[in-house]
Parts: sequence; C-alpha cells; structure tokens
Amino acid sequence: MKGRYCVYVIELSKDVLYENKFKKANPDYVTGQPCVYVGMTGLDPDIRFDKHKAGIQSNKYAQIYGLRLMPEIYEKYNPMPYGDAQYMEVDMAIRLKALGFGVWQA
Repeated sequence: MKGRYCVYVIELSKDVLYENKFKKANPDYVTGQPCVYVGMTGLDPDIRFDKHKAGIQSNKYAQIYGLRLMPEIYEKYNPMPYGDAQYMEVDMAIRLKALGFGVWQA
C-alpha cells in the first residue's frame, strides 16, 4: 500500500543556535553544518511549511527560524504509510545529527 504521509526537513536560520533549548539538544553540532527541523505530515510539505510560518499548529523554531524546505534530503522517501513516516522522522533526525547538523524533531 502506498501511503500518503511525508517526512520533511526545514532549514533553520543559524540564529536558532542562540536558543538554549536548541543548543542543549545539539551538543555535537558541527559549526558550519545546517540547522534543521524534521517533521512528518499528511499534507504536502509545502503546505505544512506555510502553516508553520503562519503559526498554525507550528513548531516555534520552524515558525521563527524556518528559511526553506530541503527536499534534497527527504523527497525520495515520500509518500509513505503513517507508521513508516513516524519511523522515518526519528531515523532522519538521528542520521542528520550524526552528520553534525543542528536538529530539532518534535
């Protein structure tokens, strides 16, 4: 069964590094690597990004610091069933952290 859920990655402004909670969650952040928000949605990622920016069911970091979607990271995986998207959201956050990215995943 082909799913209708998507994972997505939003590039965040480096200003997010001034947020103590974000900084504490990323002790292994490598200077120069992107800071990102990783999420999953039943919507098109473009629509979900617009909702974050508009403050509709948004994550604070995505709303304030979100710059753009990074489809080069997630597009090849979408769409997928709900359970796969739940797993992929966590897995993608772990893999990006391992690359030294600053990551927020809620």
